[in-house]
Amino acid sequence: GYLSSLILTPHPVARFHPGCRAGHTKGNDMASISKNANGQRRLQFYDGNGKRRSLGIGSISERNAERIRDKVEQLVEHAVTGTPLNQEVSRWVAGLDDRMHSKLVKVGLTDTRQPVINAIDAKDDQPATLGDFLTEYLAKRTDVKESTRTVYGHVQRNLLGCFGSQKQLREITLGDSDDFVRFLKAEGLSSVTLNRRSSLAKTIFRSAHRHKLISANPFADVKAGTRTNSDRQRFISPEVIDLIIEQAPDAEWRLMIVLARYGGLRIPSELMMLRWTDIDWQQKRIRIHSAKTEHHQGKESRLLPLFPELVTPLQDVWEQADTGSEFVITKNRPESVRRCNGNWEQVNLRTRFTKIIQRAGLTPWPRLWQNLRSSRETELVHEHPLHVVTSWLGNSEAIATKHYLQVTDADFDRASTADSTAPDSKVVRKLVQHGNELASKASQPENGESRKSKPYKEKRLHAEAYSRSEWRIGDLNP
Repeated sequence: GYLSSLILTPHPVARFHPGCRAGHTKGNDMASISKNANGQRRLQFYDGNGKRRSLGIGSISERNAERIRDKVEQLVEHAVTGTPLNQEVSRWVAGLDDRMHSKLVKVGLTDTRQPVINAIDAKDDQPATLGDFLTEYLAKRTDVKESTRTVYGHVQRNLLGCFGSQKQLREITLGDSDDFVRFLKAEGLSSVTLNRRSSLAKTIFRSAHRHKLISANPFADVKAGTRTNSDRQRFISPEVIDLIIEQAPDAEWRLMIVLARYGGLRIPSELMMLRWTDIDWQQKRIRIHSAKTEHHQGKESRLLPLFPELVTPLQDVWEQADTGSEFVITKNRPESVRRCNGNWEQVNLRTRFTKIIQRAGLTPWPRLWQNLRSSRETELVHEHPLHVVTSWLGNSEAIATKHYLQVTDADFDRASTADSTAPDSKVVRKLVQHGNELASKASQPENGESRKSKPYKEKRLHAEAYSRSEWRIGDLNP
């Protein structure tokens, strides 16, 4: 249970330093992973006194074992050097169950837990405060990704900034929720960010209501609102991308740009997780591992066609790669990839990409990487069914329609250009001539039919109406 939400990029048990050749491990790792015959994994490390320590972490996946190892290394560094722990590690330790936490205490990596008032179990004589509840709530949200936890952290900061940590939960009213929205507006947040944070506040207080800490959710009337901002959408044309690629400093950067624009990869996570073994040159497919969707069953990875635009840039990087290289991107692999622990927002490729765009004489657009992915999905839906495109790019049809697909200038050009499938003038004249012949024939009496008879008069009126009509020339299917 306590490890079920830990998500990692898969690596071999012997830890590889990003960019090193396969088989060459980094020599200064503080912790290593071992596995016994029963499948139980252990971490070994040396403490500040040079004593070898062992920490049992159970029968878990290699990926989760590596995730724990990274956390333990930071705890060891903190214990030895006194380096402050970052918030992510502190939250991880706080969220562990008592059994795992006691193991860390036993090897000297953390302190014994002190009894605290549980906000969830607070009684009437000890009403829960906002600060206590938010701290406990976030510690328990181990079911969400680090990037989502970061957003929850922003909401926590906003709530405490608006109401204060000592405000009792049951004292927060419907009017206070309106004040909170105004507080966010005063912070200068965009409408999309404001809507997201107020919606998460609603989610947080729903939990308080379900735990019977409050009689009603004061944020119940908050509407989700729009979470898309079309003003920040840009379609980046192939011509623009060609100019940018020319200014890329090396083959890897050219490939990174191409994979984002023509492969539709999420940057940086899917790019940095791409291995040479993921590329099937014979079947012309690429296995894309998705950190964003891997917590959904069957969504750990997806197959992407090896589009023609990807082939040459991939071959260029392959020819320059060191023997035994594991990852496709190595020379431009930020050190922050190793430290991010699944929080890919810590990996910054935007700054360098911005400079490349500017060297091309262009102005950087909003959402630099996401608009490349959006542009590719917009292109593909003109050539393939939407359900096929979303399968390739790893999102749903609803998400694609709401957040990615754009209306481009090319759409207007196609709509305003004469339809090449319309019949030419000769065909139209032939149809009109045929229609006139039918009308003339219909105007003649048949089989001794009297011109004064009712059937003939009705037929004559219909023929005259057809002869006068204009739609038969301009619209063949009125």
